[in-house]
Amino acid sequence: MDTTVYFATNRVITDATDPIDGYQAAMVPPSDPTAITYGTAFITGVDVPTSAQGTVSQLTDISKGGFSQAAAADLSAPGRNLLVFIHGFDNTFSDAVTRAAFNREWLAASGNPNADTTVIAFSWPSKGKIVSFPILQADYEFDRQMAEQSGIHLMSFFANLEPIIRQARASKPGLRVTLLAHSMGNLALQSAIESWFMHGNGSDVMFDQAVLAAGDCPYNTFDQPNFGRLSGLDLLVDHISTYYSHVDHVLQLSMVVNLGAQRLGQDGPQHRTDTTLFPPAEYVMVDCTGFQDYDFNFLTSHQYYRQSPGVRAIIAAAM
Repeated sequence: MDTTVYFATNRVITDATDPIDGYQAAMVPPSDPTAITYGTAFITGVDVPTSAQGTVSQLTDISKGGFSQAAAADLSAPGRNLLVFIHGFDNTFSDAVTRAAFNREWLAASGNPNADTTVIAFSWPSKGKIVSFPILQADYEFDRQMAEQSGIHLMSFFANLEPIIRQARASKPGLRVTLLAHSMGNLALQSAIESWFMHGNGSDVMFDQAVLAAGDCPYNTFDQPNFGRLSGLDLLVDHISTYYSHVDHVLQLSMVVNLGAQRLGQDGPQHRTDTTLFPPAEYVMVDCTGFQDYDFNFLTSHQYYRQSPGVRAIIAAAM
């Protein structure tokens, strides 16, 4: 059976029906949120036991500036919890929506009914180039710029999502909404949070939980004045969980490329043991260094959040 993924993307689109070549590694104008494309993807062939992400079988309900009436109606009464996913670097559009589908399925397979979700993905214009050793610095730098510059579009996506989430909670009391950002998706997220408050948006809680997995953004992202970076995230999220690993080889190279600046996903946030700055009732720090219960190598060391059964169980239980 196909997995449904609702999506938004700020990629330039040359063919809305072609998930491989029609969604470019180029960005629509930052000043025009109506240029953001929204739609629904159907993914076939997802298989959790074999880690098969599946393929895109169909794209439908394509619209500009917001979800179609049909998609918005579905999301406003989903019947189950919501999962909002922001991918990391090295992801084409097709990668992003199939990864979202895979995340939905492994969470549903956990057996925790709260982890059975309707998934919504935001895809920013990563090139989808393999990051390997020696690191392809030009491609990494391109993705980093795209993630940072996507903040205004991601903010607009959140603004469109807010009334949908409000209606969904009204239709299903107790409905929970989880935000999952992986890798450089955290860089896009911090830019979006900055934009959110710079544009005078309110601080009503939108997400019940944020899962920040293998964050490829500065480790001092929470320690900024005036809602800089992720310092305002706690005003939009009830609980924030940071997943990090000392053996994340991709982030070790990222730190080199970023002139020695430690990444959030290497050892958690700066001052993470300070319970005044990070009250345990609101912030959870999860050290994933010891989880190598999967095919562990250079690239997969950065993917433990979805490939390690042990880490997946922790994330699902928290939902």
